Amino acid sequence: MDALSDVLRLVRLTGAVFMDAVFTAPWCVGEPSGVEVCVEHMPDAQHVVIYHLVTEGACQIMIEGTAPMSAGAGQLIVIPSGEAHALGSDLERPRVPGAPLVVKRGPDEVPQVRHGGGGSVTRLVCGYLACDSRLFDSVLAALPRMMVVDMNEGPGSQWLMTSIQFSLAESAAQRAGAGTVLAKLSELMFVEAIRRYIEKLPAEQQGWLAGLRDRFVGKSLALIHAEPARAWTVDELAARIGLSRSALADRFTQLVGVPPMHYLTRWRLQLAADLLRIGKRNISAIAQDVGYESEAAFNRAFKRAHGVTPGAWRRSAALISAK
Repeated sequence: MDALSDVLRLVRLTGAVFMDAVFTAPWCVGEPSGVEVCVEHMPDAQHVVIYHLVTEGACQIMIEGTAPMSAGAGQLIVIPSGEAHALGSDLERPRVPGAPLVVKRGPDEVPQVRHGGGGSVTRLVCGYLACDSRLFDSVLAALPRMMVVDMNEGPGSQWLMTSIQFSLAESAAQRAGAGTVLAKLSELMFVEAIRRYIEKLPAEQQGWLAGLRDRFVGKSLALIHAEPARAWTVDELAARIGLSRSALADRFTQLVGVPPMHYLTRWRLQLAADLLRIGKRNISAIAQDVGYESEAAFNRAFKRAHGVTPGAWRRSAALISAK
């Protein structure tokens, strides 16, 4: 199983809010955090990933405390942390608050932003993807605060870009379901952006994403994610991928940041948290599903990882879902 897809499945990205923005130079807007943007449509969103797809023109972007970055047509700006940021043709200009510029339309239509001084045009598709903050650490925490990914090249790139622009046109024409289609395309685009980011990582890069790309660590991650309940040992993983036990342990720890068995335990407990949240199976059955022979051992491990017992986690998740 593809470990990246497996983790993203638990992160549960959800297309939340989208905007069709057209700016004309000179312009500079200040955008609030993703959670603030989504408070009306998704008030219970715990974490929101922000992206801006540049479909025409170019712009600069900056998060407080970071150097400005530039993006042109066909490039995707991603802010995994969902932080407040500034966008513009000239970031030295006074920032106009972005929220009051949004023109809301029908329930299935994408809101619009039209702003600027009448010069050269920059068009953006702005998206906000909500996810469960307790389950996103494996992927999103490994990403930089802000990144610009080129979506112009590679398999499927043209299809994805064309499809998003088509969905915007459908929304403008008030075609039913256009917003839903755009949400699904946005999820695909975010996953593709992470893939491309992984491919461009320097050889010395460390972290979970770098581990996915490594020949041996990537294979061991795939084995763990394919059979998380299996009684894996470092010896068995090493034998399956053709590496010595000590070499795999050192390589895995260096790249991922934790030893293989520590990672396996953490992943099992993330799976368990998801099963507790979405299902009604009893705790003993879930413990067996994720590789624990006794409910007592599972309860102890879960509380160490999440700070509460499985039963308390389930009750908390139910209260959040009921809001």
